[in-house]
Amino acid sequence: MRITHLGHACLLVEAAGTRVLIDPGSFSDQWHRLQQLDGILITHQHPDHVDPEHAPALVEANPGAQVVTAEDVHQAVELPGAQALGPGEQFTLGSFEVETVGGQHAVIHDDIPRIRNLGYLLRAAGEPVLFHPGDALDAAPEGVDVLALPLMGPWAAMKEHVDFVRALQVPPHSIPIHDELLSDRGRGLLSRQIAQLTGTEIVSQRGGASREF
Repeated sequence: MRITHLGHACLLVEAAGTRVLIDPGSFSDQWHRLQQLDGILITHQHPDHVDPEHAPALVEANPGAQVVTAEDVHQAVELPGAQALGPGEQFTLGSFEVETVGGQHAVIHDDIPRIRNLGYLLRAAGEPVLFHPGDALDAAPEGVDVLALPLMGPWAAMKEHVDFVRALQVPPHSIPIHDELLSDRGRGLLSRQIAQLTGTEIVSQRGGASREF
């Protein structure tokens, strides 16, 4: 499995001939010109996870891509042919078997209504298991090998991120995502602390870096 971090919460996942993009949001433009995608997965409707200005063009440029979103994403952006799902569903996407987990975005503030959020668990024969939770830390599926780890958000503190990694039985590898609100020093500090407190290997892939897992 080859994973490329394309800024903030956006990952390109490639395995066994299948290319899947997760959360093409407005905090990055590195995904704008991608083609030959087999799937586009959207965790929730916030613009840093699905860019309302550029995501529709991405879908149009990838007419063969299966597009899956949380149930209320259509309220923020129209994606041609998108399929809205809830938690606890399974579907095949090329070589991947994908499972949806979670259901709700983490609480930002009691005065801000909660929206829907899907975490995606990607499995393929002979490949590691990847988990992208979106903006929530309440689902802890078993058998995760590579975690897309939200590093900072207005909806969690570091102690919650540490407990999240531990609840997942400490995945061997964690790729920091959701990090565009941080400085480089802040990214380094949080990565070191979480690694020390959990034992997961923090794999920084900023700047569009790729790694094989």
